[in-house]
Amino acid sequence: MPYTLNVNGRSTVVDAPADMPLLWVLRDVLNLKGTKYGCGIGQCGACTVQIRGRAVRACQTTVAAAAGAPITTIEGLSADGTHPLQVAWQDIDVPQCGYCQAGQIMSAAALLATTPRPTNDDIDRAMNGNVCRCGTYTRIREAIHKAAALMATRSPQTARAARE
Repeated sequence: MPYTLNVNGRSTVVDAPADMPLLWVLRDVLNLKGTKYGCGIGQCGACTVQIRGRAVRACQTTVAAAAGAPITTIEGLSADGTHPLQVAWQDIDVPQCGYCQAGQIMSAAALLATTPRPTNDDIDRAMNGNVCRCGTYTRIREAIHKAAALMATRSPQTARAARE
């Protein structure tokens, strides 16, 4: 059945079964490989994307449920890797293997959109369920704090230019 998806600000029609996981539509139909398959049961967070600004597991969200809603993947966070979270991730040298990082960043972006100055407890709650096999949790938390600080110092013009 055809579904209209709004992925990273672009509307596209996909022909997929209603119960097909959004993860496979993103990776196999739309060729957006940043969203990773981890566990397939919504427990690891590697497949995290945002739907309506909320962090969701793409492996557990059907294409029918996502149709018509704004969807953001790691590719849509910033066209050139200059989103404050991406900058902070690099500055803090967060990744080791890097497999979970797209999901981690997408969960962190959803947190910062609603909580611009998160506490450690806010971060722990928001990131709960995003598993990092390499154990870089301390650096993840540090990078989220750094990204929050970067976002707080951005002027409206800088923020607008970064989005364009």
